[in-house]
Amino acid sequence: MNTATYPYVDGFVAAVPNANKSQFLEHARAAAVVFKEHGALRVVECWGDDVPEGEVTSFTMAVKRKDDETVIFSWIEWPSRAVRDDAMPKVMQDPRLQMETNPMPFDGKRVIYGGFTSIINE
Repeated sequence: MNTATYPYVDGFVAAVPNANKSQFLEHARAAAVVFKEHGALRVVECWGDDVPEGEVTSFTMAVKRKDDETVIFSWIEWPSRAVRDDAMPKVMQDPRLQMETNPMPFDGKRVIYGGFTSIINE
């Protein structure tokens, strides 16, 4: 198995107020443009519609989802971790993603994120 040719993935889970769905879509579309300009292969945003409550743990518990919020699940595919590591500081400094121009329509303190090496890509 040669995982060197598999994409590197940044994954995100958050809770977005239902009233902010349109703003979230605008925010996410603008961010996708920036990520792709800096080398991302694909940006995927998913709005939860079958996210069960857990007894011990769950997406909803992890992000402390409130009754008027929906869990989103997102990922960004990169050609490699090296490309992602080079791009991320540039993405974070991009004026189109600053809070003044593109504020997050959700509580950023409740976002769960991480980078992942692909081990199966079929």
